[in-house]
Amino acid sequence: MKSLSSTSVSRRQAIRLGLGSVAAAGVVALAGCTDTSNDSTASNSSSSSASSTSTDSTASTQIDKDAFDSLLAAGDVADDATVSASAWAQKIKDAGKFRLGGVQTSTLFASLDETDNKLRGFDAGLAQLLVRYILGDESKYEFTKVTSDTRESVLQNDQVDAVFATYSITDKRKEVISFAGPYYSTQQGILVLADNSDINSVDDLAGKTVAAQSGSTGPSILAEYAPTATVQEFTTDEEARTALEQGRVDAYVIDATMQMSSIVKNPGKYRLAGDSFGPEDPYGIGLQLDSDGVTFVNTWLKKIEDEGTWAKLWKICIGDRTGIDKVPEPPAIGA
Repeated sequence: MKSLSSTSVSRRQAIRLGLGSVAAAGVVALAGCTDTSNDSTASNSSSSSASSTSTDSTASTQIDKDAFDSLLAAGDVADDATVSASAWAQKIKDAGKFRLGGVQTSTLFASLDETDNKLRGFDAGLAQLLVRYILGDESKYEFTKVTSDTRESVLQNDQVDAVFATYSITDKRKEVISFAGPYYSTQQGILVLADNSDINSVDDLAGKTVAAQSGSTGPSILAEYAPTATVQEFTTDEEARTALEQGRVDAYVIDATMQMSSIVKNPGKYRLAGDSFGPEDPYGIGLQLDSDGVTFVNTWLKKIEDEGTWAKLWKICIGDRTGIDKVPEPPAIGA
């Protein structure tokens, strides 16, 4: 284990990330064992100083597999009447499998463990709980890998039944697909190398070269909040971070929760530069346009939130791995 003495998160960042209760000093540092797999995914005011340093680092980046698997195995199963009331859910049940679109390399949200070939993380857990709810078995899904550029097309082409991929709800996307949720909310975060002392807020991006993911909300938000920055778009998170490490860009902007994944996964390499910024970025579950699955999934989401399953999953996948005790309030469903 090694301490992330150069990596910390301000109190306001922690609140925005759902990282709730932080130390009295107003920062929380992360620690962990190095994870060698790669991320590839696709969250109010600016701070004038860099994140503070803390040596109180005790969290592990490794997910508690037993706790995760046990939570899924205890998930509710819908009765026949509940499923048959939705054409979307009944189609899945008749097929005997759930066609799931998602990612496999997002540290906190959906990561494939090659030792047992299981997908774990916050998005992955929600998806498999929904699979179990409809089919009675969380393993009955067929996985299709998506990127920020293909999430709409796999739904439009009926290749998947739903997309769970830290999928930001936007008006433009709602013209071609529908969203259930939101089930999580974030803002934009600025990732820089740990030894970068020049960028400490969104204001410091002026005149800088900044990476963003194509197909994400990052480029349009940067156009508004850092109009003089030169934006370079990359297809994947890994490509953007490689450009940052090679000095081809000065910073990388994407959802702060995704930046947190990179920090947890790569101790000592990066830091978050100042506070999160931009509009609240709600994550939704992508469905085909006008699908009656929206009502079905929203009802199920409300159920797992009310029963405490959402909070338990967040703690296993995010809270316990970042040393944060306070579970955030999920956003209002249908908002």
